Order: sequence, then structure tokens, then C-alpha cells
Amino acid sequence: MKKIGILGSGMVAKTLGAGFIKHGYEVMLGTSDASKLADWQTKNDSKIGSFSEAAAFGEMVVLAVKGIHAESALQRAGLDNLAGKTILDATNPIDESRGPVNGVLPFFTDLNQSLMERLQVVAPSANFVKCFSCVGNHLMVDPQLPGGPPSMFICGNSDGAKQEATALLHQIGWEVEDMGAAEAARAIEPLCILWCIPGFKENKWGHAFKLLKP
Repeated sequence: MKKIGILGSGMVAKTLGAGFIKHGYEVMLGTSDASKLADWQTKNDSKIGSFSEAAAFGEMVVLAVKGIHAESALQRAGLDNLAGKTILDATNPIDESRGPVNGVLPFFTDLNQSLMERLQVVAPSANFVKCFSCVGNHLMVDPQLPGGPPSMFICGNSDGAKQEATALLHQIGWEVEDMGAAEAARAIEPLCILWCIPGFKENKWGHAFKLLKP
């Protein structure tokens, strides 16, 4: 796979887009406001289009919008454009109506259903893989940490999609820990909360998770 469509125009979308381009991929970012990406596009050899154009362009698609907009982003992308494709879901269900309490972010989901499970219902023919949701955008591509490659926790119902995600993640510097089916996103998404606590409390954002095994 050499073509990746990214739904979003924020820092996660731009960071991943630039990183994928550096690793030899063709990238199109989908946005509702192309002016947001004008300066970024001048620095990166990337295409800019609508959500539906980016979804149709990508052999693999990355969902990189705010969690509150994730379901509508899939609808705007066009469910037919997503059918059968691997969708790397980088979203988190952060409740933006409330701020963090003692460094702990609020979610609009609970532990009995993840946001990714909701998205799988919206686009049942797509193959979602939870990915990039438990680390800051500055570490998403080629993370350099003293402890070696960090662990990216993924999950999803399609083994083939997870294999595609794993190949990409290995290429951009990650160890991969497959946590199983989509229900595992109930555990992976809250890692965002844990990752953010040192940042909110101590302004420390340079860390990542690593699973140590015997």
C-alpha cells in the first residue's frame, strides 16, 4: 500500500501526513477548510481534498479528527469509500465540554463501550484498527526514546487490517502489541488519559508506553 488518505487537518493529521510522506507514501489530507493546510502543504508533497476525496484516494485511511466529530467524519467521507479498507482510528472520546480534573481528562464514553466500537457500527464494512491514540503527536512517527522503540497498542476485528497496521507501525519505529478484537479499545482509549496526566500536572509530554515481557 502506498496511498494513505487522512481524515483531518489538525496536528495529528499533519504530523502523520508528513511522517508518511517521509517514509515514501503518497498522502491526501481530507478537510472541510483547505486554507487550514495551505502553509503545511507548501512544506510537504501532499494532496489536499475533501473528506470523501481523501477516503476514496487512500488504500488505507487514517481517522484523525476530534472524537466528538469522528462519527460525522465517517459519514462525510462516504461509507462506500471506506468499505473493505483498513481505517487506523487515532481518535479519543474526550469530552471537551469539561476540563481535566487533577490532570484527568473526562471522556464521553464509559468502560463498557469504546468510541471505536461506535465507529465500527457506523461503518460496518470498514476494518477499524485502534492506533496512535495513546501517545502525543510529536512521538507518532520515528519516536526516539532512551528505552528503545515504545509499544503501540492496537486492536480490531480484522486480522488482515491489523497486519497492515503492524507493517506500517514497524516501518515508522514502533513495537506493536495486538490486544485483540474491537472490545479491547475500551482499555486502549483510556491510555490517553493516563498519558496526559504527567503533561497536565508537570508539563511533561515526552514519554510513551512500553510493554515489558519475559
